[in-house]
Amino acid sequence: MSKFNHKKILPRYKIIAYCIVLISIAVLAKAAYIGTVKRDYWMKVASRLKKDSVDVKPVRGNILSSDGQLMASSLPEYKMYMDFLAGGEVKDSLLMDKMDSICEGLHEIFPEQTAAQFRKNLEEGRAKKSRHWPIWKYRVDYNTYARVRQLPVFNLKGYKGGFHQEEFNARQHPFTSLASRTVGDLYGAKDSARYGLELSFDSVLRGEAGKMEKRMIKRRFIGLTQKEAVDGSDIVTTIDVQMQDIAERAVIDELKEINGQVGVAIVMDVPTGDIKAIVNMTKCADGQYREVKNNAVSDLLEPGSVFKTASVMVALDDGVVDTTKLINTGSGIVDMHGAKMKDHNWHKGGYGTISFARALEVSSNIGISRVIDEYYSKNPEKYVQGLQRIGIASDLNIPLVGASPPRIRMPKKNDKGQYVNWSKTALPWMSIGYETQIPPISTLTFYNAIANGGKMMRPRFVKAVERDGEVIRTFDPVVLRPQICSANTLTKVRTLLEHVVSRGTGKAAKSQLFKVAGKTGTAQISHGVSGYKSGAMKYLLSFVGFFPADNPRYSCIVCIQKVGHPASGGMSAKVFHNISEGIMAKDLKLDASDSQDSLSIVMPDVKNGNMLAASYVLNHLGIATNTSWDGSYAHGNPIWGAATRTKNSIDMTESPRYADDVVPNVMGMGARDAVFLLEKRGVKVTLVGRGKVSSQSLPAGHKIKKGETCVLRMS
Repeated sequence: MSKFNHKKILPRYKIIAYCIVLISIAVLAKAAYIGTVKRDYWMKVASRLKKDSVDVKPVRGNILSSDGQLMASSLPEYKMYMDFLAGGEVKDSLLMDKMDSICEGLHEIFPEQTAAQFRKNLEEGRAKKSRHWPIWKYRVDYNTYARVRQLPVFNLKGYKGGFHQEEFNARQHPFTSLASRTVGDLYGAKDSARYGLELSFDSVLRGEAGKMEKRMIKRRFIGLTQKEAVDGSDIVTTIDVQMQDIAERAVIDELKEINGQVGVAIVMDVPTGDIKAIVNMTKCADGQYREVKNNAVSDLLEPGSVFKTASVMVALDDGVVDTTKLINTGSGIVDMHGAKMKDHNWHKGGYGTISFARALEVSSNIGISRVIDEYYSKNPEKYVQGLQRIGIASDLNIPLVGASPPRIRMPKKNDKGQYVNWSKTALPWMSIGYETQIPPISTLTFYNAIANGGKMMRPRFVKAVERDGEVIRTFDPVVLRPQICSANTLTKVRTLLEHVVSRGTGKAAKSQLFKVAGKTGTAQISHGVSGYKSGAMKYLLSFVGFFPADNPRYSCIVCIQKVGHPASGGMSAKVFHNISEGIMAKDLKLDASDSQDSLSIVMPDVKNGNMLAASYVLNHLGIATNTSWDGSYAHGNPIWGAATRTKNSIDMTESPRYADDVVPNVMGMGARDAVFLLEKRGVKVTLVGRGKVSSQSLPAGHKIKKGETCVLRMS
């Protein structure tokens, strides 16, 4: 017989079941009560303990020059806030007790605002019980943030003192304004790209934001990563910092000299189409020149005489004319379908009868326009098609916002066979650079193709994308047109462009060190609907070409806008000359012995100063030196002394050494050594004249006093 008595056990199970049901009902009722009546209260509690899906900002990628130098990089900046409810009454009492010290400290860090103003601002935030009250309205760098963080109360942990911050990625440009419109910039308040490569490659540079959940554990927020942030990649541009600096200085110097309004210069690598330098300078209201707009890729202006090369190429390639064709340009003024066509020397009587080749060399408007009008007036479509064939009308798809393709009008007829957008004067004026709108970069791309054996390359601004030093994507050079014209035509055009510089209008671009080929251009800039006769005359002065002409490495265009006379393409040719020689010189490496004149027997004059450095140079020049010491300039400390010239050698002696608090004897030294010795001891130096030091206002052996200035007279 079973010992299990179900009559006694089952009632017990029922009691347990009833208890479980009642407890469940109570739990559900409590949950409903919390979810409805107490919902707002517990949501506030949760908000203090947990923050869902907080964005984690990635670090924006760098923009690098062609040789890896930083052109744009991200550094942290901070906005600082105060939570007046954090820390309770204990913090609040401490805050009021330390308020004067805090405000005085803030005034010392930010002198633009008084301590009283800081106090008023903080007391206003305290009165409003704000949890996110701005301490300073602007972003600050890390060093400034660290100084504020050391002030009383602010130096407590966030949940105790209430001080907290927002971190931003601030864009820094180590080379300041170099190529600034091309490199680009960010909207500071939004951390979003504004223009330039920053905007064009924003998706690459920006990276991907991460997600983090923050929970309060033991009175501290602990971050729990939901999704890792992916930092942005770096982009490697084609820009050469040295070339950019050379081009920028050359443009600014000429703009200042001629009082120009806008200056543009672009340097392109011939075989690849790489943009090595791009300058866009505009005169601002304060008289300074800055990069305001990327005129090089966006300015749609009539190019003027630099366009004549395209007209000559079309005519030669179509076989309608040869360079030997003679043209009567008259006295420099001719009637062209009821309008006056003038050459630049019309007031001197013009060029008379010249060849087609000579017309390009001297930039004769009449010579070029008469040939084009003679052979294409009945079929202007063929001429425009020729321009399209040689690539000057191509859309280059420049990766910069605001870039514009060329605008070259195609003649159109109505149903009756009449031109609806064309006149008899359109063709001759188009042939010399009017009636078209072409940005400087398109003109340069065409001339670069001439230098590149007829192969037209797309301008390249970025050549690679890198992540952690490894290349993850490359942008190879792109060929737009394998051949813009026949080899015979190309040879003739290149010869003509060399003649423009050697014996034509482009002599200012000529170099004594290498051959230059190119074309000048001077165009009047239209004042919109007012045409060319409204107010002061404004000109576009251009020169575009390549160097060395016999083995082209670089092509370059310079465009200057100025008001009034004098105005000629030679002004831009001068800038081209300075840029080309600067670029070629930067690659020139010579040994010190190259400066020795084998025919000279005269011993050089050696200034007093660092004898170890002087000995190094003299030895490399093959000149004997007698010294009383041993040592190497590359590895030794300076040896200060004097040099005496003899017939066959230079005798060098070491001078007495002076203490660090005593003025040394710098007589007979060059400016570099003299300034080094004095400033090393804390003495300020003023130089008068040039040459060697002939007198010093503070005598040798003088005890140095703080803040003293020594005047050095040079002769």
